[in-house]
Amino acid sequence: MEKDKLICSPEPFLPHTYNMKTELEKAIKERILILDGAMGTMIQRYELTEDDFREGHFENHSKSLKGNNDLLSITRPEIIKKIHRAYFEAGADIVETNTFSGTWIAQADYDLQSAVYAINFESVKIAKEVAKEFTDKPRFVAGSIGPTNRTASISPAQVIARFHLMNWSMPIPSRCEH
Repeated sequence: MEKDKLICSPEPFLPHTYNMKTELEKAIKERILILDGAMGTMIQRYELTEDDFREGHFENHSKSLKGNNDLLSITRPEIIKKIHRAYFEAGADIVETNTFSGTWIAQADYDLQSAVYAINFESVKIAKEVAKEFTDKPRFVAGSIGPTNRTASISPAQVIARFHLMNWSMPIPSRCEH
């Protein structure tokens, strides 16, 4: 598949007979939709250790991974499922994927750019599985895209472009690649 055909397309995740836009528009006309709350705050309640962020996949990784919450979709998916489930049980109509830092720009801090696809794929898979458990009304999954941890406007030598850690075009593909 050509790279330009992959830009942020939801088609691989949707059955051909389901029209999410239509369902979402219908639900919006019927009621105020409730979006889940902060994933990071819910994760903090678990008081996780470094091992939780490595379990089964990253035991030999050279950098500390504690705090890389998006990895939990790979290493501790049961925690992410419990959080999504809790939000749906509390009445949320929409949960966000555990992908706030699921870009190569953010994962570069951990030398885990190669894990970006797995982070995003597993996070979407988990959220969709939990949403399907609830059949009382339509439930939706929204992708979470946090700000990057780099800026194109600040650098050690502001007026010299080659010293910038990022340029203005870098964040866009980092959010759409897989």
